[in-house]
Amino acid sequence: MTATPAFAHALLHWFDQHGRSHLPWQHNRTPYRVWVSEIMLQQTQVSTAIPFYERFMAAMPTVRDLAKAPEDTVLHLWTGLGYYARARNLHRSAKLICTDYDGRFPDNLDDLISLPGIGRSTAGAILCLAMGGRAPILDGNVKRVLARYYAVEGWPGQRAVSDQLWALAERNTPHKRVADYTQAIMDLGATCCKRTQPSCTTCPVQTKCRALATQSQAAFPGRKPQKPKPSRQCWFAIAITSSGEVLLQKRAATGIWGGLWAPPEFSDEGSATQWLQNTVGISADHYDLGAPFHHVFTHFKLEATPVYAQCSENRPALPTVKVDDEELRWFSLHPVPSVGLPAPIVRLLKTLSNNA
Repeated sequence: MTATPAFAHALLHWFDQHGRSHLPWQHNRTPYRVWVSEIMLQQTQVSTAIPFYERFMAAMPTVRDLAKAPEDTVLHLWTGLGYYARARNLHRSAKLICTDYDGRFPDNLDDLISLPGIGRSTAGAILCLAMGGRAPILDGNVKRVLARYYAVEGWPGQRAVSDQLWALAERNTPHKRVADYTQAIMDLGATCCKRTQPSCTTCPVQTKCRALATQSQAAFPGRKPQKPKPSRQCWFAIAITSSGEVLLQKRAATGIWGGLWAPPEFSDEGSATQWLQNTVGISADHYDLGAPFHHVFTHFKLEATPVYAQCSENRPALPTVKVDDEELRWFSLHPVPSVGLPAPIVRLLKTLSNNA
């Protein structure tokens, strides 16, 4: 029989006294509930994810509900969480689970990883937390704990560093109480071995932590080499009717804001005004430039300038074909549309709604 590693034994003892048990996805654990929580927690703090998770589960309590839901409904529920490819992959995977696996999550690592948006760590979490399996995980919290404990140098995004961390994760994952251990190491990273100001005096593995021994906790894990974020400008063509409707365009499924609704975007003011004239028939004397607003993406900073156009007639006729293969539709501003919208566009439409 394989003995429980000393590291895991210490974590499990700590977990029994200090582990988190109040998180919504920890109750009524199913592969679906664990999966949705793991996807939401990618790039998102727990406190931010909880209300989104509860709203998502209330609307779509099962994987079949998610598979049947319109994409706009899924993206609307995701609005404000960012990284919308996560929601699109969630939707695609739900459909595959229903068509290829009869609505049941596959119970092996390779099949789980084959689903869109599910990587090795997420698959491991589903297996361990909801299906009684054994597999290591390596989310951001676990990387930080292991990197500090073993003083693993380098940025985890580098292949050699990642491989080393995966090997350590595998070595320390026990064969008993795997679900508790998986939750324990995530909890340790979230509540004790925090990115800044870690609570080392309460850590159950402090006596053998190499980073603590050299007072170099801040050096682990290594940071990604930083490059200056480039800036980009764009102009949004915003057509508004006298009855309080706004013209939005559904983006193509790929790229930034893929599958979301937003005003048509252009690289210069002239293109935006020309589009408004050609597509909606609004003459140049009806345009008004709004104050630019800013939004920071992972790889660049955006400065967006609204080009407002008040329609002289109610709901001008739109082209019968899609514009650049992307759908156009009029939406009421009262209330703001219940479709997938980027967070800065939600704020823009709320302002328009208040002023309309």
